[in-house]
Amino acid sequence: MTQGEAHHALVRFLGTAYETCQRAVLVITGKGGGNGRIGVLREAVPRWLNETTNRRYIRGFAQAAPKDGGEGALYVLVKRKRS
Repeated sequence: MTQGEAHHALVRFLGTAYETCQRAVLVITGKGGGNGRIGVLREAVPRWLNETTNRRYIRGFAQAAPKDGGEGALYVLVKRKRS
């Protein structure tokens, strides 16, 4: 995926998680580009999660535990859908 496609996919994923009443999801960004460089998505996804369009769906997010991807993944807490 390009960065734009990944951004669009994340917005759709969060919207679907919200609409289907999922309370927590795992977003995998990957760890990096090699040679100690931070990956493009690892750097961009936290910014994207803080965008107004995405904040309406989420309560917060944090780095995943090593067993779930560690630095290459994020736990995202999804807001409860109001009727």
